[in-house]
Amino acid sequence: MPLITLTTDFGHKDWFVGTMKAAMLSVSSRLRMVDVTHEIPPGDIQAGAFALSSSCRFFPPGTIHLAVVDPGVGSSRAAIVVKTTNFTFIGPDNGLLSFALADEEIESIHQIDNTALFLQPVSRTFHGRDVFAPTAAHIARGLPLAEVGKPLTNYTKLEWPVPRAESNRLLGQIVYIDKFGNAITNLPANMVEDASPAPTKVILYNGTSIPIGHYYNQTTKGSAIAVMGSTEYLEIAINGGHASSLLGLKVGDAITAE
Repeated sequence: MPLITLTTDFGHKDWFVGTMKAAMLSVSSRLRMVDVTHEIPPGDIQAGAFALSSSCRFFPPGTIHLAVVDPGVGSSRAAIVVKTTNFTFIGPDNGLLSFALADEEIESIHQIDNTALFLQPVSRTFHGRDVFAPTAAHIARGLPLAEVGKPLTNYTKLEWPVPRAESNRLLGQIVYIDKFGNAITNLPANMVEDASPAPTKVILYNGTSIPIGHYYNQTTKGSAIAVMGSTEYLEIAINGGHASSLLGLKVGDAITAE
């Protein structure tokens, strides 16, 4: 039976994650589940999309990735399941799956509309429990996707901010802030490594210059440094500190590597 991962903005204070798992285990007690994260900022679809895309490829082929960051729950937004050559993705059709799907070869897309799969009655505010969780469990048990719902030809895509090379510099922006306050940019490793001449510093929106290094403590404690992070994107950090707070950084801020 394939592994099911969970990525949500539900947090751990309330009962939401536990009852999602209960809904799945009620379909099959043999399910195996892994929590990727439940600490996506509430309703932050882009952050959820980045977290899913950064983690999904490390799981074994056949894994079912269930993601729920769904501020449009109860509205006309569709619920979808997408089968790729490597994985199956399940979630609201609001762009949440799009960053992960951009690197995948899609085999089929289906709308989740077979109400026989749902936990009844379906809550207007908790489709994670009543729609997505039981559907994921049935798929893990081998339910053909054709029985999940009607086929679709496309899905909602978030706009990824594409970095640009201009003269002797790379133009990008911050796309994610992690728990440690590190500001992850959209400048990928291959773009930075292939640049000629190689960039040696990052210039923030306010003119602050930060050296590019190889690891966090390559600079003195409390000082800023930019390194190629585990996501394979350049990130801005402070050795022993919270870069986002101390440098006033936020998602969408422009940065330049030169």
